[in-house]
Amino acid sequence: MTLGVNIDHIAVLREARKINDPDPVMALAICAQSGADQITIHLREDRRHIHDEDARRIIHASPLPVNLECSIEPSIIDIVCSLRPHRATLVPEKREEVTTEGGLDVIGSFDLISNAIKLLKESEIEISLFIDPTREAIEASERLGVQWVELHTGSYANLYAMRHSALPHSHHTIEPLKLPRQDLDNKIEQTYCALVDAANYARSLGLKVAAGHGLNYQNVTPIVEIDTIEELNIGQSIIARSVFTGLATAVSDMKTLCKR
Repeated sequence: MTLGVNIDHIAVLREARKINDPDPVMALAICAQSGADQITIHLREDRRHIHDEDARRIIHASPLPVNLECSIEPSIIDIVCSLRPHRATLVPEKREEVTTEGGLDVIGSFDLISNAIKLLKESEIEISLFIDPTREAIEASERLGVQWVELHTGSYANLYAMRHSALPHSHHTIEPLKLPRQDLDNKIEQTYCALVDAANYARSLGLKVAAGHGLNYQNVTPIVEIDTIEELNIGQSIIARSVFTGLATAVSDMKTLCKR
């Protein structure tokens, strides 16, 4: 299974002080040497981490293919077309969100997405849609004529964290966890089965399948075992581990987990 390393959070560290360090470009060679197969970045409308110049420099300098995540907002699509990354992954955006909260509304925004896809195809950019793991979203994606879908693994990852970490007792939750562990186990199984079904169905329609969001060193192994998923895009957990181990080790450890 291939691994795309999302380096957005290096830029998050930089933006915390509004200076020029750390520079995300410096991660490119380390990721390549440590087993990554792709570099992933997200050029958000609010530019909260990756900036236009970052994207330009990364695409120009990367020894690996670059997967540029972006919204379907026309001005952003124009920028992506001018940069011509290897792939564009269309994702939803809300200004107030901490991170992407769900998949693209492929059905409700069908025409807008179709217009964005037309422009990206004219620029010879491979296209993926970041979607919830439902058959309806997959069928709409297939009708739109994209090459890839990336399945949103956030529900699975969030439930896993609630079951297997101290997250329910941290300041990140409003109140302590009240669901019985067996209920959480059942919900994890349900979300996992939905990912398996979605991946299998997408592959049956001729789509290539990636997955990502919230995946880390503890929860990734079951996702790797879904043989119709061929790529994972993982960022925050790798960059978080790199603070303690260094980026090379963090990438290498994740790549080892992605082998099957």
